[in-house]
Amino acid sequence: MSGQSSFTGWQAVRQAAMVIVATAGLHGVASAAQPPGPPPTPPTPKAGAPIDLTGNWVAIVNEEWRWRMVTPPKGDYASMPLNPNGRRVADTWDPSQDGSCKAYGAGGLLRMPTRVRISWEGEDVLKVETDAGQQTRRLVFGKPAPAGTAPALQGYSVANWKRTAVPLGNMGFSFGPPRPNPPGGALEVVTTNLTDGWLRRNGVPYSANAKVTEYFDRFPSTNGDEWFMVTTIVEDPQYLLEPFVTSSHFKREKDGAKWDPMPCK
Repeated sequence: MSGQSSFTGWQAVRQAAMVIVATAGLHGVASAAQPPGPPPTPPTPKAGAPIDLTGNWVAIVNEEWRWRMVTPPKGDYASMPLNPNGRRVADTWDPSQDGSCKAYGAGGLLRMPTRVRISWEGEDVLKVETDAGQQTRRLVFGKPAPAGTAPALQGYSVANWKRTAVPLGNMGFSFGPPRPNPPGGALEVVTTNLTDGWLRRNGVPYSANAKVTEYFDRFPSTNGDEWFMVTTIVEDPQYLLEPFVTSSHFKREKDGAKWDPMPCK
């Protein structure tokens, strides 16, 4: 009898457990059948920025010093991938044109020995100001140039945050649920709607049909200084044999005490 009672008790426990599981399953089905809530509102470009580029920065000329710190002589376009048409235009430059605003267009501005001041102008526009040439660029997130936008020295710049990719496992894939991207990333900027400009102050040209693509990366140094590097790619079949690629470095300054605007002509 004792064995029978134990068996009957075990059956009762088992049946109760099955009822609990079934009930939980039904609740799960009911829950799954409910319509999902609205998706979360994505953060604005300012709020969702993976890196902070705002502040005061100074160009550190650690490459091509002879072409960046002083105006090269006429016809000095060494290391430039100019086609015959580009060389012809460069050879028309005259020293009296030194200081022209054409040298401060989007294609060559950040190669200048300049200070840069970056700030947010609203939630979706980064404003980039330089004291060399007194130029202002606006990097607009997610909005292509409106129809009929007139060409300008700084063109029209479309910005986009490029997030750091989630690292994969040794086999090239990862397990488990999707994971959020880790902090960090870069800023991509594509500029069109340009007027003619110069890649160097001695008249090395790019045309109004050029496209300028830039990647801004921020990083710390071992001594605690903050830097950003901008990789600039200028594509212009009218004057260049191939894309012209440069990298320019800027070091963060504590304030704008050394800001010294000097207009171009």
